Amino acid sequence: MFWPIAACVLLPWLLVYLGLHVVQRGIIFIDIAMAQMASVGICIAVLFHLNLQSWSTFAIALGLTFVGAAVFSVTGKRTSQIPQEAVIGISYVVAAAAAVLLLSRAAEGDEQIKQMLVGNILLVSPQEVWKCFALFAAVGIFHFVLRRNFLLVSFNRDRAYQQGLRVRWWDFSFYASFGLVVTIFVRMAGVLLVFSYLIVPAVCVINLVSGVRTRLVVGWIIATIGGIGG
Repeated sequence: MFWPIAACVLLPWLLVYLGLHVVQRGIIFIDIAMAQMASVGICIAVLFHLNLQSWSTFAIALGLTFVGAAVFSVTGKRTSQIPQEAVIGISYVVAAAAAVLLLSRAAEGDEQIKQMLVGNILLVSPQEVWKCFALFAAVGIFHFVLRRNFLLVSFNRDRAYQQGLRVRWWDFSFYASFGLVVTIFVRMAGVLLVFSYLIVPAVCVINLVSGVRTRLVVGWIIATIGGIGG
């Protein structure tokens, strides 16, 4: 049980940070939509009998999340008659339907659907934990270096436009890095746990404390306790 607990301690910090962005942007279900897109890539790998732990499977899943990132960055207009949550919902339904359709053609389809939803974090290996942590650290450094613009676009979008930021480009950068994190973690923990780590701590800390740094610390504590206790 050591490595599942280690995963619950080492990995949630980035998910909590991204969850704060997601909640602030008001796009609560984007994580499920992106995770479902990544799952479609895994379904394609299952259909073609590829190794689910191979880089080719990872590349397919990541490519589909990048498609989602492009769609969401284009549809996230400053003023629009169509709420972005509607686009996210449609994307999720399409991806979920595609996953079911693909897995219906695979002999092990039912088992793979269960795997996508609940994951296998209890069976995680040391190599998976450290590989995931290294990639999370790289994404974390990327966001830390560019934190000013990322935070401005998420927390004060009107000001970002006023300062002349290329908001769509920053949206795409956020969604692409977000998709990378989701693609990595959904293979390990499943769609449901990804959603829980992203949204539950963020919602809790927004109601409890103020300030991004304080929320990150408290959110990480909540996520860690929840992960170990769960």
